[in-house]
Formats: sequence, structure tokens, C-alpha cells
Amino acid sequence: MQSRNVVLVDGVRSAFARGGRGKLVATRLDDAGAQVLRALLDRQPKISDSMIEDVGLGNVSGQGEFVGLGNVARLAGLPMEVCTFNSNRQCGSSMETFHRVAMSIAVGATDCGVALGIERMGRGLGMGGGGKQTRVTQFNSKLFELNAVQRNMADDHDQHFSVPFPDYILDSPPLQSMVQTSQNVAECYSLTREELDEFSAKSHQKAAAAYEAGIYKDEVVPLEVEEPVFNDQKEWVEEETGKTVTFDQDECIRPGTTVDKLGSLNPIGGIQSFGGNEIVVTAGNSCPTNDGISAALLMSEEKAASLGLEPLARIAGIGVGGVKPQVMGLGPIPATHKACAHAGISIDQIDRVEFNEAFATQVLASIRDLGIDEGKVNVNGGSIAIGHPLGATGARLVVTVAKELRRSSSRYGLATQCIGAGMGISTILERLD
Repeated sequence: MQSRNVVLVDGVRSAFARGGRGKLVATRLDDAGAQVLRALLDRQPKISDSMIEDVGLGNVSGQGEFVGLGNVARLAGLPMEVCTFNSNRQCGSSMETFHRVAMSIAVGATDCGVALGIERMGRGLGMGGGGKQTRVTQFNSKLFELNAVQRNMADDHDQHFSVPFPDYILDSPPLQSMVQTSQNVAECYSLTREELDEFSAKSHQKAAAAYEAGIYKDEVVPLEVEEPVFNDQKEWVEEETGKTVTFDQDECIRPGTTVDKLGSLNPIGGIQSFGGNEIVVTAGNSCPTNDGISAALLMSEEKAASLGLEPLARIAGIGVGGVKPQVMGLGPIPATHKACAHAGISIDQIDRVEFNEAFATQVLASIRDLGIDEGKVNVNGGSIAIGHPLGATGARLVVTVAKELRRSSSRYGLATQCIGAGMGISTILERLD
């Protein structure tokens, strides 16, 4: 099959709320998602609802079970003939959905589709059930056996990473918490607490400046939501109905964040250093938990031209890559190499990067290994400030970098993120004149 060019026509998102205790906690996800989808389509009067052939939903927590299989599309007013699907690649879910919609268009199976991401954190997450620790221990035991075999085999590690990983990291339990893997990455790349806090403070400062300059006004669409009612323990009181309010501002951006303030925070509890080093991962240099929705409208370049549209960018390359789970934050490194190879460009041709800030550790380690100038990365703030609502983040990154390419008159943009259990996912965009 001959491949066609695919373009990103437009994209929007909700403001990102605090997970489980912010402005979105009392509003049904399908209602909020429908508002975002409707807002996206209403911005494109040349595209009728009947032109949308497929709507994909990226979701991690499992709450996509009731919002993905048609609810959002129907509540947004799309006809019954519009198909829908769910996708779960953990944190990369909506970027994976973006890729799936793009690939369908590229091979000519469809002409137009939407990639959605929806997540509500703090409710419905976790491994669940009794005996959890026993299952984790059993699973780790099996992974240890596999790990021992792989350590004796030829390893292509050097083609992806510029530093050798300490044996104490590679021999540690394969199944670890995300914050533990962040500490591991910091030790592999000798990152200091000061470096991490400086990067994190800049994320808040850049995001606050971007809001002040109105940069996110075109990206964040206002939602009508039910204002949640909280008790004295700051727990949502589900039985009480709040008034309807407008939600249009990310809730986790702290304009007054400084390196000194972040430096006063204690490390996250439960983390250990397998090498006996300082614990450097804190809540301040990690992303918050969030609720949020994102949406991207994709179309074949020929169809967009026939409608007289002016798309934001062409999808130039995509890639996924795997790494050892102990250093899961480094997944963007192999994924970006693959995406650049697919796009036929070199990394030094990339002008703007939207790098998901799950942790400051993995961003700094990855961009240094990839040779990317930090000045190109998250120029309007990143997820440490804006938020990371898991399955909604990927589409947000792609849309944000596409709009930044147009704003800065740059050519190539990269959106990339790490994924739990040791993966990465990347998208290369090329701005269209």
C-alpha cells in the first residue's frame, strides 16, 4: 500500500486539574471529553461531523471503559456511523492513539479521525486486589531469571546510551515504582539535586510566563464543570452537588516556585539508592497527579487541501522503543532515534521539543544523551508545572509542539515521553507553511 501524508489540522485540551481533588473530580469524564471534542470540531467549520470516521481514546486508569466506546463521540453530537476505539500504552496512550489514527489515514483506510486522551487520577488507579505484594514478588522473581539470562547475551546497550549503567542498577529488582526508577536514572547520569530542582523551578516559571503572555489561550478550551464540594479533610463529597463553573486554568502551576523553595522539600519516602547515594527525587522535581482531556484532529494532506484548510503540521515520523524497566525514564532515547530515522532527519535538525516531565531526572538524562539543547525543550513550561494526566498527556504534547512550531516559525518538532515498565514513544512533526 502506498503511504499518504498525514497532517495535524488542530488540537485542544482542557485545563489540567489536580488529580482526584481538583475542578474536574465531580464532572463525568464523558461529559467533559465531549465538551473538548465539540470545541475542537467547532473550530473547523469546513469539516462536517460526518467526515470524522474514527475517534480513538487513550486512557490508562480503566475509566475509559465507559468513556471510550462511543459515549464521548455521541455526547459531542457525532453521528452513530462514527467508529471509536480505546488504546492503552500506559503514559503514552493518547500518543499511541495519535499514531494509530495517523497510520490508518496514511494507508488510505480513513481520511479523517480524532485522537483523544482522557484521564482521572486518584480514582481507579492501582494494581488492586488482595495478595498484591505476593504477586509482585513472584513476578519479580521470574524477571530476575530472565534478566540473568539476558545479561549473558550480547547487549546493544551502547548504541542507545552514552553512559554505562552500574551493575547495582541492572541487578536491582526489575519491577519498581516510577519514583524509584527516577532515582536510578539520576544515579546512572550523576544528576544532582540542585540540577533537578533548577530544571523544575524553570518549568513553573516558564509555564506561568506563557499563561501571562496568552500562549495557551489557543490550546486550552474552557469547560463548564460542576464545582466539587470538599470536606474538612479535603476529600470530595460525592453526595453534594456543586454549582456550575468555568474551568480554564491549569491548577498545578506555581508562579513563585524557586530553587530555594524546592530545595527545602524532603525526598519522596520509600525510595532507596541501590548504590548508597543521596536520594534526589522529591515531589517538587516530579510531575503532579492530574485529571485532564486532550484532543487532536488528523486528516490526509490531500483531503485538507481539498477543503482549503491550513493544518498545523505534517506527521513526519513516529517511533517506540524499549529499555530495561529499572531505567524506564530513558525510553525516549531509543524512541526518538527511531522516529528521526523514520522521518529521515537528524536530531540536530529538531527545533522545538515537548518532553513529558514525568521526572526532571529522565528529561535531563535523555536530552543530554540525545544531544538536544535544553533551550529547545519545553519553552513554555512542562508537565512538572502543567501536569501529567497519564493517558491525556501524549496528545497534549503533540498539539503543544505543533502550535509552538507555528509560533516560532520553526520547522521540526519532537514530542516524546517515557512509559511505565520501560518504554518510550516519540512523534516528529514538520511545520507546514
